[in-house]
Amino acid sequence: MVLLAIFDVIWPLVSLTSFALAAVAVYRYHNQPDPDAPVSVNYFPSRQCNYSCGFCFHTETTSNMLTLDKAKQGLRLLKEAGMRKLNIAGGEPFLHPRSLAQILEYCKEELHVDSVSIISNGSKIRRDFLAKYGKYIDILGISCDSFVGATNEKIGRGEDGDAHIQQLSNIATWCKEYGIKLKINTVVNAYNWDEDMTAHIAELAPFRWKVFQCLIVEGENEDETRVRDARRFLVTDEQWQTFCERHKHLECYIPEDNETMANSYLNLDEDMCFLDKGEGRMKRSGSILDIGVKKAMEGINWDKEAFQRRGGVYDWSKEDGGCASGLADKKELEW
Repeated sequence: MVLLAIFDVIWPLVSLTSFALAAVAVYRYHNQPDPDAPVSVNYFPSRQCNYSCGFCFHTETTSNMLTLDKAKQGLRLLKEAGMRKLNIAGGEPFLHPRSLAQILEYCKEELHVDSVSIISNGSKIRRDFLAKYGKYIDILGISCDSFVGATNEKIGRGEDGDAHIQQLSNIATWCKEYGIKLKINTVVNAYNWDEDMTAHIAELAPFRWKVFQCLIVEGENEDETRVRDARRFLVTDEQWQTFCERHKHLECYIPEDNETMANSYLNLDEDMCFLDKGEGRMKRSGSILDIGVKKAMEGINWDKEAFQRRGGVYDWSKEDGGCASGLADKKELEW
C-alpha cells in the first residue's frame, strides 16, 4: 500500500523506470552495512585552474598533485570503505587530461565505482577525449554562471565570455553523442542574480542544474589576503530568493543555499585529506593514505542528514535515464 501511494504521487513527474532507479539508489543507501560509509566523495586531484573566478572557494594555494599510483591507492581505500560515487573536481581537471583519463579508467574498469562524474569549467574539454573516455564518465558537470558574455568576464570565467557559452553548447551536443549525462552548476552572485536563464537551461536540457548561493570559506576566499576575495560577489537572501523564484519551475533545478551546503559534502583534497568547509575556519584531516578512511573522517564534520536533505543520493549512473532531479531526497521514498 505504501508503494502504491508513493507511485501515485511520483508518476506524474517521472517515468516508472526513473522512479524505480532513484528509489533503488535510496534503498541501497539506507541499507548499506556501514551507515558512516563515504558514499559520495568529491575529489580535488589538483588546485590548478586556468580561470580566475572571483568567488572560488577551492583556490590554487598549492600546485601539489599525487602520483598516479598514490591516487589509485587512495581511491581503492575509498571504494573499500563504501564509496559508490566519485566526483572529480578542482581546480580544472582537464588541465591534466592524461592522468584524468587513467583515473577514470581505473575507477570504472578495476574498482567498478557505480558513478564517476567530473566538474569542469569546460574550456579544455575536447570531443576526441569524450569519444575515447566517455564510456567511463557517467556525469559531466559544467560550471556556467551566466549566459551573458560580459558577465562571465566580470566573474572571471575566461577572457572571452561568449566563447565560454558556445563551448557549453558544444559539450551538451557531445554528451548526447557519447551517452554522458549533462549537469550544469551555477553560482548565484552579485553579477548574475537578476538574470533569467530559463530559455538557455531549457535548450541545453541538463538532467540536473545545481544552483549554489555564493559562499565564503574562511581560509580560502574571505578577504583580500587570500587568492580570491569573494565578499563583493555575495548576494542578499532577498536576491537569492528572487533568482530561485524565477527558475524553480524547471524540473532539473536544484538550489543549494549556504546552510544546505555547509558540512553536507565529503571533500578530499590533492593530498587525500578530507576538508571541512562548514562554519568557521576550514579544517583538514590527515591523509587517508596515512591513517585510513575511517580515521580521517573522524577529523572533520560530515553532516549525513544534510547530505540526504540536499538529495545527495539520486539517479547518478548513466544507465539511470531521464530527469529525476531531487527524487532521492524525498521522504516518501524512505520506506
